[in-house]
Amino acid sequence: MARDDGGAGTVVIAFVLGAVTGAAVALLMAPTTGEETRRMLSERAREGRERASEAARQAREFAARQKQTFSAAVERGREAYEQARGSAAGPMTGGGEGL
Repeated sequence: MARDDGGAGTVVIAFVLGAVTGAAVALLMAPTTGEETRRMLSERAREGRERASEAARQAREFAARQKQTFSAAVERGREAYEQARGSAAGPMTGGGEGL
């Protein structure tokens, strides 16, 4: 059997690793002083943290919305089940008393 490695995930990881490697080489080869390079790295790290924090916040909000949607769907399903169960049982209860 062929093994499915999740090709899309592999491509994304390879792209990210290539981007990080390229950025590291660019920093090492750039004609800037150590102080300027450290400042630039600090700024980029701060920007990365902010973006990661924002992405995490959005993910939490999305998960909360999905949880609410799922809970509402389960509740509607439960109500529909109970209603169908009640209407199916209704004609049988008391149907034999008048005979």
